[in-house]
Parts: sequence; C-alpha cells; structure tokens
Amino acid sequence: MGGPGRCLLVTGPSGVGKTTLIVKVFEMLKASSPNLKIKGFYTREIRQGSQRVGFEVVTLDGRTAPLASTSVSSSESLRWPTVGRYKVDIASFESLALPELQVEKDTDLFIIDEVGKMELFSSSFFPAVLKVLESNTPLLASIPIPKFGRDIPGVARLRNHPGANILTLNPSNRGEANEQIHGEILNMLEQQQH
Repeated sequence: MGGPGRCLLVTGPSGVGKTTLIVKVFEMLKASSPNLKIKGFYTREIRQGSQRVGFEVVTLDGRTAPLASTSVSSSESLRWPTVGRYKVDIASFESLALPELQVEKDTDLFIIDEVGKMELFSSSFFPAVLKVLESNTPLLASIPIPKFGRDIPGVARLRNHPGANILTLNPSNRGEANEQIHGEILNMLEQQQH
C-alpha cells in the first residue's frame, strides 16, 4: 500500500469552488513544473444563460465529453440513472475518464474531480480510482461533502484511506488553499523522487 500523504482530498459544499481550485492548482503546477506528467479529468458545469443544464468531463489536455444533462431525451437516455434532475451518461463519461486513470510508470500525479454520485454510477470508475490509490502515484481529488451526515460508500473509502489528507474548502480559506495545495503536491512529488 502507498505511503502516508499520497492523496489530497478537497471537499466542501456544492458551489464552494472545488473545481476552480483544482484547475487553478493544475495550472500552477504546469507553470512551476512543466515536465510533470499529470493525468486525470475535472468536471465542469454546462450553463445556458444563468441556468445550469448539465455537466461535462474535461481531460487535462482539454478534450470534453458529456457527463449529465437535464435536456437529453433519446431512447438510450430513458435507461440512464438520474441525480436530481440530471440524467447521467455513463458511457460518455467512461469513454473519456477511464483511459485517463490508467496507471502508467511515468505518471507523476493524478487529478480526479470529482469522485461523486454521478461518476460512481460507473461500475468501472471506483476500481480505477482504487488502482490509482494503490499505485503510490500522488493523487489530488475532490469529493462531495456527506449529505445529511451520510457518505456515499465509495467516497467514505477514500475519506478513510490511511494516506488521505483532507482539506475542507469554505469561502474563508479558499484564497490561500491554492498555494497550500500546490505546495503540498510539490512536497509529495519530491518525496516520490527519493
């Protein structure tokens, strides 16, 4: 199993800025350490005007695929699982996200935003996340905050992982969180090389 502190988990209420933080840290890492090989994805809202109409998965090199939508209606989508008013397109998510989570020798860091209810409808997703955890490659991931005090089982396993450090994001610590996480990841990467 991985050594301690191999996994940084960012959590916090919906809309607090977890994805914004993760994208910012990714950009800081690219600027400070351009040779790092970073794999993974983040999840971005799709908006029409002021309405949130869905989510898409974005790989770190900028490819996108739909994750969930309020407006899809096709014969396939009738069978898709739903979260609130969103229908989750598991096949689309898997086609883009799963290849990004393949553990390879030369990967320095994985970024997974997020390990949440929509993503966990994919039966292949959580095993891929666990492989990343067991690979000893540093991981930066975001997880939802427990609803009504209850964690999703997959999320609970991440949260309780011995190597996990958890940062709960809120409006007051959001400003310095970028620097803090960037610094912690650089430390993890340095330990990795020794």
